Amino acid sequence: MRLFVFGLGFSAQAFVERIAPDCDWIGATTRSPEKAERMRARGITPFLFDGTGPGAGIAEALAGATHVLVSIAPDADGDPVLTHHGADIAAHPPAWIGYLSTVGVYGNHDGDWVDENTPCKPVSRRSVQRVAAETGWTTLGEKADIPVQIFRLSGIYGPGRNALATLEKGKGRRLVKPGQVFNRIHVADIAGALHAALSKPPVSRIYNVTDDEPAPPQDVVAHAAKLMDVPPPPEQDFETADLSPMARSFYGENKRVSNARVKQELGYTFQYPTYREALDALYREGWK
Repeated sequence: MRLFVFGLGFSAQAFVERIAPDCDWIGATTRSPEKAERMRARGITPFLFDGTGPGAGIAEALAGATHVLVSIAPDADGDPVLTHHGADIAAHPPAWIGYLSTVGVYGNHDGDWVDENTPCKPVSRRSVQRVAAETGWTTLGEKADIPVQIFRLSGIYGPGRNALATLEKGKGRRLVKPGQVFNRIHVADIAGALHAALSKPPVSRIYNVTDDEPAPPQDVVAHAAKLMDVPPPPEQDFETADLSPMARSFYGENKRVSNARVKQELGYTFQYPTYREALDALYREGWK
């Protein structure tokens, strides 16, 4: 396998670490020359790409890639990978394209369950952009006869990004909005689900990569505080809380996201089916 990754961020890095033994070569993009040097030291061929134009050497690298993972968010101008390198991918079709999206594309369902067959009705601008990007990748796959798999991720956490770390920094909050729940996903399970997908014959498909238990956000913070043996932050009413527009917008979408397809079709067993197992493990192993 020769893997090319657009955007070696938190989730993609976890996947690369898991899949590396199966790869003959891995290339990945970054905006940062400093990060590029660190990638090179880990055996990853770096390419600079800031989304404003084609990246040097990327077209040539894509010509030899067998698998492509896209982990760069779209913006108001569209999907930068499709815009600047979609034609390069179509010219030398890989065996698989994976696109990391978000469960935000479903929009608000007032706490009801959604699955991959639920129509998208995005609320936020960023989710509208994601739906457009998903459509773009699906269209490219159909025209170039490339299997495209879209992985819709819920709230991502893991080492360094979790309720334990937030509490330690003194930034933990227990915001209460009656009836509000969120799904979450540990970064190790993102890597695991993608790995499971690659173990099956490649077919174009959408997968929700999310945990088993949509839960109120204040419960997660309370569990973290219990593990750390510290008093939980006081509960705050969402309506009167001082929040940025971005933070407040997340609470405008309330749904329960099913992961049944990942379990049934990919045969994947989640390492961390709920936030409890994940936070317990992070507390034991170090959450930073």
